[in-house]
Amino acid sequence: MGLQSMTLRVFGLSARDDARLLRHNVSTCCQIVYCHTCIKVNRPNWLLADSVAKSSISPGQHNLTLLRRGLLLEYTTLAWNVVGTVIVVVAAIEARSVALAGFGLDSLIEIFASTIVVWQIRGVDLNRERPALRLIGGAFFLLAVYVSVQAAYTLVSGIHPAPSWPGILWLIVTVIAMLLLAWGKLLTGRQLGNPVISAEARVTLIDGYLAATVLVGLILNALFGWWWADPLASLVLVYYGIKEGIEARRHAAEL
Repeated sequence: MGLQSMTLRVFGLSARDDARLLRHNVSTCCQIVYCHTCIKVNRPNWLLADSVAKSSISPGQHNLTLLRRGLLLEYTTLAWNVVGTVIVVVAAIEARSVALAGFGLDSLIEIFASTIVVWQIRGVDLNRERPALRLIGGAFFLLAVYVSVQAAYTLVSGIHPAPSWPGILWLIVTVIAMLLLAWGKLLTGRQLGNPVISAEARVTLIDGYLAATVLVGLILNALFGWWWADPLASLVLVYYGIKEGIEARRHAAEL
């Protein structure tokens, strides 16, 4: 088995996948529609040709190498969110933290959203995009409703969320990881000339900002006993959920 074949097997790609990736990601027309959960892009192939003209590697080989890197970054993001969801939910239950619970639910939605991006990069199952976007939009609305009700109940009832040091430590690491992943996706997208991956870098960056916002609320509660900072920090997720739910539904309607 050759080195290229072994590499393709590691990333779950076959020679047929290679051809599909090339057909799907190198196009002759250009159209960009962006929302947090979905990016539809076709890119002129003269941009790709220009980026690899100075290299001794063939355009096709260069393209596939960068696409595999992009998929690796997406799979890493997916794996991080899967592990993080478990950690955050357990910490939220122990501390009775609305902010952590909301962030855990958001991570579940992001797992689904990242899967759609993988579909688009690989060029498979595109017919599932519309119903998937509708489900994502509905999930974001449910997230906003849950966090709003829970935050209001916590503030009115005066329930004090306990400090959650495991949650704080995980969010610190998450902020760093999301920033690094966003940088890697942005670099890969620019080298490939593929706005799909570049736009997904902004999605990952937003996840890092959300983690930082929740982190501030948890730290204020842990260090100064400002218990109300926890539910207030969760309200950022309400705005985010409504905004992204509308965007997902609007984009689904345009397909």
